Amino acid sequence: MTIRPVADTPDISAAGDCPAARDYPFGVPDRLELDVIYRDLRRDEPVSRVRLPYGGEAWLAVRYDDVRTVLADPRFSRAAVVGADVPRQRPEIDNEASSILNMDPPEHTRLRRLVAKAFTARRVEQLRPRAEELTAHLLDGMRAAGSPADLMEHLAVPLPVTIICELLGVPPGDRSVFRAGADAALSTSSLTPGERRRARDDMIAYMAELIARRRTEPTDDLLGALVVARDEHDRLSEDELIGLGIGVLIAGHETTMNQIGNFTYQLLTRPGAADALRADPAAVAPAVEELLRFTPLGAGAGFPRIATEDLELGGVTICKGDAVLVAVHSANRDPAVFSDGDELVLDRSANPHVGFGHGPHHCLGAQLARMELQVAMGALLRGFPDLGLAVPAEDIEWKTGALVRGPKTLPVSWGDGA
Repeated sequence: MTIRPVADTPDISAAGDCPAARDYPFGVPDRLELDVIYRDLRRDEPVSRVRLPYGGEAWLAVRYDDVRTVLADPRFSRAAVVGADVPRQRPEIDNEASSILNMDPPEHTRLRRLVAKAFTARRVEQLRPRAEELTAHLLDGMRAAGSPADLMEHLAVPLPVTIICELLGVPPGDRSVFRAGADAALSTSSLTPGERRRARDDMIAYMAELIARRRTEPTDDLLGALVVARDEHDRLSEDELIGLGIGVLIAGHETTMNQIGNFTYQLLTRPGAADALRADPAAVAPAVEELLRFTPLGAGAGFPRIATEDLELGGVTICKGDAVLVAVHSANRDPAVFSDGDELVLDRSANPHVGFGHGPHHCLGAQLARMELQVAMGALLRGFPDLGLAVPAEDIEWKTGALVRGPKTLPVSWGDGA
């Protein structure tokens, strides 16, 4: 997909010149179902106007090629959101300039390089034995607790939390502090603005304390390396150091935690799916890729980008200053790229999904998440050959008022309890 500048274009964002905007998100998420409106938009209106609860209207891209274009083309800027009243799902404007999420190259590249070495494919493979050991220990604990048990409590939460804590250098025993910070960062209405602000302030204070401790007691973990980069090489500011530490800690466990629960739910609610993976351990890795493609993690679109010049996208004119959102979960169902895109095909061969994004902001921890999901799903299915949901699927309680989807608890049973 290419975009081209548009010369002498009227300001189509002006009232009366834009197509009517739909309220967005389109509705309350229904478990892991993708709203059929996305399918209709891909067919009839691939770039459309939407109205978010706060900050007004934006363009929404839903086709694969358009989504990749917005994510990769530098004329769609993340840095331009700083200080702006951009379309969003909650009232706070929390787009700080020091956050790597709100940077464009070269500033974004500068910060990303400081942590990228910790998440290379080679480094992640070195962590696989530790993930396997930890997963075996956690599943032994779940088995000892007896059937039924909550998979979120016994595996989905502690596995990625422990791995990212060990990598970054954060005591896993402090989980209550940063889990509260993660919940606040991803909340839209599950917490009040005041509760989100307090949790965020607590998280900042907590990370600042850890950084201060590194200065008196140096370590060779990732946080220790970032402190050296700040103090000895002046490669980032103090605010950037705190923000980067928080970002790595939250992103390093939150999505994987939810996806372990989501993927297990997907497999256990489809007859024969889990057995197919048990029969062929080599099938787990491609199945994880397909689950990443098929399972909508977000409750809506991602972070907005701002057009820095007039241009054309998906057959419509985007004006300089317009906000543009991308629906990654819709792009991952685009029939132009994925045959039977609305079906879960565990042995799908060609799978260029954008579940981890695309372009400069492609998920830094993608390889780590892949590895953890492969280890978790493989060990769970092998270790519990008769695993099933302990309650009817319709009785699973899902997160609400959040930017991401996932079960609050996932009761599973096995053996006599299955």
